[in-house]
Amino acid sequence: MSDPFAYEYPSPLEGYENLEPLSEEKNEDGKSLKNPQHGVLSKAYEEFPDPLSKGREGGFDIHIYYFQVGRTTAHPDATANADQNNPAQVTFARALWERIRREFPELRVYRFWDRPIGPHPVAMFEVNLFTPAQFGAFVSWLVINRGPLSALVHPNTVQSEDERNHTQRATWLGDRLPLDTSVFKK
Repeated sequence: MSDPFAYEYPSPLEGYENLEPLSEEKNEDGKSLKNPQHGVLSKAYEEFPDPLSKGREGGFDIHIYYFQVGRTTAHPDATANADQNNPAQVTFARALWERIRREFPELRVYRFWDRPIGPHPVAMFEVNLFTPAQFGAFVSWLVINRGPLSALVHPNTVQSEDERNHTQRATWLGDRLPLDTSVFKK
């Protein structure tokens, strides 16, 4: 994981300065707070916020990992570089890959890799998301249907910040796997 203090962050309140203080009034549930209503949805419902890519590469990549049969993990931090001979995960991952291609034909789904590639320490397949609606639909679906597999969800930004996008800006479903970030320094 990268050092979060190695980056600068814009203020979350940029564009919302000098507004009236928010109310502490609670909703009917007695726990959540009432938010000011202005009748306009955030633009983030319609398009990814800057600096996320809105182009050909898509705003987000999702890498869905499985322990392949008869291979060793490539990353030195991975569990003792043990042979991850797991035919049940391969079968499940291949079925999930097929289901995603059938249920979400509008998404870009890449080949089914049977070995580590790039920074990814084990076999995987990748799905690209192009809109906030695709992100909301697919990620919520994947949370329920990913079974024993882990998934890395990372943004694609217009600036080439591959290491930051795969680490500091990334989120995980399931267990976090150690990425080989040395590939970003080449």
